[in-house]
Amino acid sequence: QSQLVESGGGLVQPGGSLRLSCAASGFTLDYYAIGWFRQAPGKEREGVSCISSRGSTINYADSVKGRFTISRDNAKSTAYLQMNSLKPEDTAVYYCAAVLAVQAVCVMDTDTMYDYWGQGTQVTVSS
Repeated sequence: QSQLVESGGGLVQPGGSLRLSCAASGFTLDYYAIGWFRQAPGKEREGVSCISSRGSTINYADSVKGRFTISRDNAKSTAYLQMNSLKPEDTAVYYCAAVLAVQAVCVMDTDTMYDYWGQGTQVTVSS
């Protein structure tokens, strides 16, 4: 079963932190770029962050710069999204996605090239 399995979502108070994990099931992530996306109620899915296969290229949406950190551990076939200083505006369903990428690049302004997706995990920031 080639898919991504997410964990770490939940309810957190404003200013709190969460760490999302994205683990590959049925394949390894060594040669895959990874993107994190989110979709809030009534809004389009938007890119949050992405990381190239070896981690040499990283991009963040302006709305999360300085608060979120993307990372990966290819030995564990797992990617992470550390989310700090969470705001109510961060409330959304978060998805991880992966695509084979031999180049050291990643894309998050569009998601059409990503082949594998997680099921999504709910992140709710509320007091």
